[in-house]
Amino acid sequence: MKKYIAQLLAVILITATSNLVFAQDAAHQFDHKTLDIGVVAPDFSLPGIDGKTYTLNSFKNAKVLAIVFICNHCPTSQAYEKRIINLTNDYAAKGVTVVAINPNNPAALRADELGYSDLGDSFDEMKIRAKDAGYNFPYLYDGDTETASNQYGPVSTPHIFIFDKDRKLRYQGRIDDMENPAKTPHSLDARNAIDALLSGKEVAVPVTKVFGCSIKWKEKAASVEKAQIEWAKEPVKLDTINVKEIAEVVKNHTDKLRLINVWATWCGPCVAEFSDLVTMNHLYRDRGLEFVSISADDPANKDKALKFLIRKQASGVNYIYSGDDKYKLIEAVDPKWDGALPYTLLVEPDGKVVYAHQGAIDADELKKIIFNDPMMGRIYK
Repeated sequence: MKKYIAQLLAVILITATSNLVFAQDAAHQFDHKTLDIGVVAPDFSLPGIDGKTYTLNSFKNAKVLAIVFICNHCPTSQAYEKRIINLTNDYAAKGVTVVAINPNNPAALRADELGYSDLGDSFDEMKIRAKDAGYNFPYLYDGDTETASNQYGPVSTPHIFIFDKDRKLRYQGRIDDMENPAKTPHSLDARNAIDALLSGKEVAVPVTKVFGCSIKWKEKAASVEKAQIEWAKEPVKLDTINVKEIAEVVKNHTDKLRLINVWATWCGPCVAEFSDLVTMNHLYRDRGLEFVSISADDPANKDKALKFLIRKQASGVNYIYSGDDKYKLIEAVDPKWDGALPYTLLVEPDGKVVYAHQGAIDADELKKIIFNDPMMGRIYK
């Protein structure tokens, strides 16, 4: 009875802590006031991905300055990338400068919020996204200090602020009213505002609502801790599996993309990379990824393997090979596999292998392969 009461109190304490974290996070969501129309643009000093430091004075020659808050991970922000590129191209000769700022603090981004991206919101990942997408505008990072973001007060990504030649805010809100880039917007709000300013006219609709991912302010790092608490509570099991059953796992008679990793507790590279695989499970499992681990440890060491999985919070599907002939294991997993651990497969439904790798994985490369698989990818291709 005492043991039961102790366990109950522990659960109550974890739940209370989680609820407090959530409440604090929710309360802070309303602390960042959006800049009012007519206010002069606040100055900033932010690093760009090109190695330069940018201030408001860096764009002093622009007749119209458009500052748009975007990020890497948000699917809505991704949906507007080409439109921001086109906006930059279409208005550059008219004296309009477009600048993008990433307001997100990477530490405040939960793994399960990254399901629609192969990249997070760190400064280094910004460089990759800009290169991959062909950004033609300065891309600045404000995730560490949040100085500019706190002064401008973006609500979501994307959120655009448009200033006249005197740097007074004349429009803030959405870029247009259609998230899906394959469809035609009904209202080109940002372009309408820019056209009005270039013509010396008042902006007809100076404020619009925005739609997208919320800003990942530093104080939201508490939500990451909450997620880790929740994941730690998920049960971790380790079942035995034979050669015939392994062959069926590889055939993947499901509607999910299956990530299979063969590992062992005595294998250094296996142990080193396992956390990355668990993270990928957290990233993409809600979108249909299934992570299956197969331990090649001796069945007599099942308890040791299970303790390792529990420590890694590996709540996916876990097996330990029940046979004593490791060569049969190799043939069942992949006849092309030489046998060195670790070994990783990515298998589409009905057994199509789209990735097979012996040795330690490149986590960034594998994430990109998973994300770019036809079963995953962006919301809008």
